[in-house]
Amino acid sequence: MLRGFDFRFRILLLLTTFLSQASILLADEGMWTFNNVPRQALKQRYSFEPAESWLAHLRLSSIRFNNGGSGSFVSANGLAMTNHHVAADCLQKLSSAGMDHYRLGFSAKSLDKEAKCPDLELNVLTDIEDVTERVNSVVNAGQDAAQNFAAQRGMMSTVENECAKATGLRCDVVTLYQGAMYNLYKYKKYTDVRLVFSPEFEIAFFGGDPDNFTFPRYDLDAAFLRVYENNKPASIQDYLKWNAAGPKEGDLVFVPGNPGRTARLDTLAELEGLRDRRIPFALDILSRRRSMLQEFSQQSEEADRMAKEDFFSVDNSLKAYKGQLDGLKDRSLMDRKAAEEKALRDSVAADPKKQEEYGKAWQAIADAQQEYGTFYREFSLIERGTAFNSQLFEIARMLVRLAAEKQKANKDRLREYRESNLASLELELFSPAPIYDRFEKAKLESSLQFMAEQLGVENNLVKKVLTGRSPNEYAASLVLNSQLKDVAVRKKLADGGQAAIEATDDAMIVLARRIDPEARALRLRYEDRVQGVEQANHALIAKALFAAKGTSVYPDATFTLRLAFGTVKGYQEDGKKIAPFTTIGGVYEHAAAHGGQSPYQLPRSWMDGKSRLNLKTFFNFVSTPDIIGGNSGSPVVDRQGQAVGLIFDGNIQSLVWDFFYDDTQGRAVAVDTPGILEALQKIYHEDRLVQELTQGHSVK
Repeated sequence: MLRGFDFRFRILLLLTTFLSQASILLADEGMWTFNNVPRQALKQRYSFEPAESWLAHLRLSSIRFNNGGSGSFVSANGLAMTNHHVAADCLQKLSSAGMDHYRLGFSAKSLDKEAKCPDLELNVLTDIEDVTERVNSVVNAGQDAAQNFAAQRGMMSTVENECAKATGLRCDVVTLYQGAMYNLYKYKKYTDVRLVFSPEFEIAFFGGDPDNFTFPRYDLDAAFLRVYENNKPASIQDYLKWNAAGPKEGDLVFVPGNPGRTARLDTLAELEGLRDRRIPFALDILSRRRSMLQEFSQQSEEADRMAKEDFFSVDNSLKAYKGQLDGLKDRSLMDRKAAEEKALRDSVAADPKKQEEYGKAWQAIADAQQEYGTFYREFSLIERGTAFNSQLFEIARMLVRLAAEKQKANKDRLREYRESNLASLELELFSPAPIYDRFEKAKLESSLQFMAEQLGVENNLVKKVLTGRSPNEYAASLVLNSQLKDVAVRKKLADGGQAAIEATDDAMIVLARRIDPEARALRLRYEDRVQGVEQANHALIAKALFAAKGTSVYPDATFTLRLAFGTVKGYQEDGKKIAPFTTIGGVYEHAAAHGGQSPYQLPRSWMDGKSRLNLKTFFNFVSTPDIIGGNSGSPVVDRQGQAVGLIFDGNIQSLVWDFFYDDTQGRAVAVDTPGILEALQKIYHEDRLVQELTQGHSVK
């Protein structure tokens, strides 16, 4: 399942087609920005020319879930469609002992029953502006890469703040082509988001981990939410009309969504760093977390409820990382990357002027990777917080840094504390979502123990964190002696600023204060010696590419709105033809083939409702659009701009798309609109929701 892009774990991977415009024209490759859509390719391949009005409608109908994932408006009254697993964070936070919406589903039969998500922000892209010249205006040839990188970050924050004040919108400067271009993305922001419907976990993730990243699939991985303004359903001008018939085999389809992160422009040295160090380390972290979650879940039914969403996320990430690592260990793939990189470097070397300007970029990135290899574990554990797997610690660090950063000029702050981002940050900081003491203790104990094992008990950072205590003892003390579960306490500390942070004896705040100097030092080292160097030199490599090809190649994914396209199409696997569609009847056959045992156990509603269903109704389908994690919840759209499906996964062969796109077998997996409608009508009796989807507006 394409987990809705976990920011802490997504890895940066590979482009293998950037040397050949012809290769782009031979396949449905590309995560295209809406201001650089490949019109000529669409016209040549599919005789389709998207009008500006068509693109604008699609853009304004599309939604970014700011906690990771995508969605779309599907009615004039603010109804939004996404995946169950994208809505899972809201489902988990709305659940409690005896009321497990994540597992049992949710249904609001009227507007007043729709439940507000505690801290969910949805973004709709209203405009894109090129600000490359302005961001680069602060670059000084007399400064090193670190100084220029800091200056550019400061200018980005200035541009964002000016935009936010002038428009009232969320404004983000997006780095494209790894630093060769900067675009200002302006978003309409919704923070009153309410849950309307979700099915049971058993049918949303039918087949569980064994079927994850496979096809055929039989999942109703769908959920519906609604955005409100002034305590009323928002009035939406652009929304996707519902195509109840769904797509046919061979149909051209489009996927507007927010792919998380790729690095298809990354160098061979960067890929080797991922393969040899960072992905294995991420797998170690995830394996430890899985063991902890498994042990915790077995304590009781309530413990299982607390941990279930985390468990699902970790299992999904483990499977994805293992597949990605296999790809990076594929010698033919790495040889292909090496050959393509050499070809570009040779073309630069053949021109003395280009060699002088761009020729040293690859070695500079390789040197930065070597530097990163000396401290990536400490950076991940201490600055990125993998040693402190705790919501309470995340809140504490946010409060400590918020107080410190607000004392600085906006341009000098850490990016997440820039003025234009504070409203979004505070939505998360002051979330009333429940926090569970025993779950916090279990997570924190395990992650502190992992830190000690990785760095050694005699490591100065470990000593600074634990102060002579065992991970078990210290985790229990931290949770017991923190009041940060109380939102009022958080608000009082935030309002009190630096003086309040320095005066409090809250245990989590004390820990965050104590390690903040070391954490900041690691971050500065990363930004100055790795990120800044890589961005400056990737910009040079991109310029070499532009000199040859222009911007007819797409930039890497940045968790911003992109457009992908392709066709509904099956594939061959092990000599067997895989049809592009599955049916609702296949759900029951698949369950019976596995004895109806978990994870192939159907919920009671589906067992009781079988006789009412048309078992020939198409349920899931595959197509060729270029997607990755972050595209979860993206709509699948036809030529008329109508919703015909809902992306929720890729097959196992698509995991290589984090390296490069290949549609020989790789496919995006979606829920079919006829299957969604059939289930809503005949299993869940969601007459109000069905009417809204088919008519485009709500009733009551």
